[in-house]
Amino acid sequence: MPAPLRLTFTDDMTIYNAAAQKAQLLEALDAGQDLEVDLSLVAEIDTAGFQLLLLAKREASARGCAARIVAHSPAVREVIDFYRMAAHFGDPLIISAREGEPQHG
Repeated sequence: MPAPLRLTFTDDMTIYNAAAQKAQLLEALDAGQDLEVDLSLVAEIDTAGFQLLLLAKREASARGCAARIVAHSPAVREVIDFYRMAAHFGDPLIISAREGEPQHG
């Protein structure tokens, strides 16, 4: 089995970059192998970027391979936590964005 293909996003995952990033994701999935998506350098992510993550998971599954997020920036963890989708993604190292914040009560 070939090693997973790694795709690293260095730009923000926002509506302004969504079309180009979607093309990158689909092109990477066309290779027909598992995909590792490195989001460690993503400083900002909005709903369009989040939808790209959902697209990557869905398209990989439809093609018989996997798409995994292998590095999460704080912004990415925050959005995944906001949508309560950590279980859906099931990727390692997804830690609640609220972890480490002072506990009130």
